[in-house]
Formats: sequence, C-alpha cells, structure tokens
Amino acid sequence: MIKVYLVLLVGILSVSLSSILIKLTYDVPAIIISTYRLIISSVILLSWAKYKKIPLKTANARDFFIAVLSGFFLSIHFISWIASIKYTSIASSVTLVSTSPVFVIIFSLFFFREKPSVRTIIATAMAIAGSAIIAYSDKDLTGSLAYPNPILGDILAIVGAVAVSIYFMSGSHLRKYLTTFQYITLVYSFSALFTLIFALSSKKPFFGYRPISYLLMILMAIIPQLLGHTSFNWALKHIRANAVAIATLGEPIGASVLAYLIFHQSVTLLQFIGMAIVLFSIAMAIKESTKIN
Repeated sequence: MIKVYLVLLVGILSVSLSSILIKLTYDVPAIIISTYRLIISSVILLSWAKYKKIPLKTANARDFFIAVLSGFFLSIHFISWIASIKYTSIASSVTLVSTSPVFVIIFSLFFFREKPSVRTIIATAMAIAGSAIIAYSDKDLTGSLAYPNPILGDILAIVGAVAVSIYFMSGSHLRKYLTTFQYITLVYSFSALFTLIFALSSKKPFFGYRPISYLLMILMAIIPQLLGHTSFNWALKHIRANAVAIATLGEPIGASVLAYLIFHQSVTLLQFIGMAIVLFSIAMAIKESTKIN
C-alpha cells in the first residue's frame, strides 16, 4: 500500500509542476504550448505502441467517433486552461480548473435525468460560491503586470474545467473496452491533431522562441502529461476511484506552494477561503457521486 501512496505522491507533484512550467514559458502563446505538449506526448505514446505492437483500433465507428470527440474537448481544455495561467494567478487557475468533477455530475444529471441528492446540490452550490469568491478576489489583481486580466483568466480556467468534464464523460465508455494506454494514446493523438489545426488557424509562429522554452514544453509532455496522469491511472487498479479523484485535489495545493516559492505568488485571505470552499465541495461531490453509483 505504501507503493500506491508513493505513486500518488509522484502523480500529484508531477501535475502540480504543469502550471509552473507554463508560467516559465512566458514567451510562447498558449495555443502553441498546447500543440507542442500534445504532439510530443502523442509521438512518444505512438512510438511505444508501434514498438510493442499494441493495437489502437476501436471496435466500431461509434467508438471511433467518441475517441475523436474526447480528443476535441481535451484540446479545448488544454488551450483554455494554459491560456488562463497567462492571465491570472496559478492558485486561482488550478483551483478553478479542478472543478471538473462538479461539472461531470451536473452534466450527468442533465443528460441522464438522474435525480440529484441534497448533498450533490449543496456541493454544486458551494463550488459556484467558491468560484465566485475567487473571481471577486482576483478583480483586485487587474492591471498588475503579472496578472494582465485575472477575470478573463478565471473564465478560461472554468471553460477548461467544462471541456475536460465532457472529455471524461465521452471517454468513460471507451475505457470499458480499451486499456489505459490504448485510450490515452488514441485520445491524445486526436487532441494533438485538433490543437495543431487550431494553432495553424491562429497563424501563431511555431519557432523563434527562447531555447529554454522548447525544453520546458518537452518537460510538460513528459512530466505532467505522461508521468503525472499515468500515475493516477496506475493507482486506479489498486485503490477506489473516488480516493484517486480526491487525491488529485492535491494539485491546487502543490501548485500554489510552488508558485509561492518560485514566483512569490501569495494567496490572499479571500482567495484562500474561495479555494477551501471549492476543494471541499469537489471532495463532497466526488464522494456523493460514488455513493450513488
């Protein structure tokens, strides 16, 4: 069991590093960062699949469409969330994008007509209230060189949360028939393709940035993307899914600590209150949804 906890710790630290690496890559537009991150990780996964001769085909056209849909929304998630870090504080961005489990529950209730429990309603209301508090506290950061447009950044982080929640929902079907490796290889590859199309449409340059920025984007693909998420997927085989989901809530805490140590980004009292409410509401929502299922 100690091994599982150590792997979870590695996963939390790895994903917590993501926002730090993005902030350090300040000279590269968000959509270009997203493109490099996804293409590099996809190339690594596809190369391994070819080396190990792992099949990546879906069972039918419907599953293929779901994989494409998952990739599309994962692309939207990365583009919007990475952009949010360019505009607001790391603490606010990472906390708000972590509200995805709440959106999964909301969409499940809407599409599958599930009757929400009282606790689910309370958790959802708390997440909205906590997000509002964070946004309100961030308005005081407007005009700062470090935070060009914090409210826009908060909105983009929430868009990222909504997109990744749809990615989780659309991909949950595929995980019944594909291994974790097959699933992430397919979806990351489609996501890389969509992101590349968006990047080409934006006409942002792919070259001409600082050499260190390219190294940082390679690290993003390897550490948070592959090592971090793979750690969580591995842990799912050994402990309950809700335990892993709650463990991922360590990311906002880890990212906030690193942001303070590296960028001296402190957390205001109002931000802290909003973050605490959001994280507590997510944990409550995950626990309640697991109980219902």
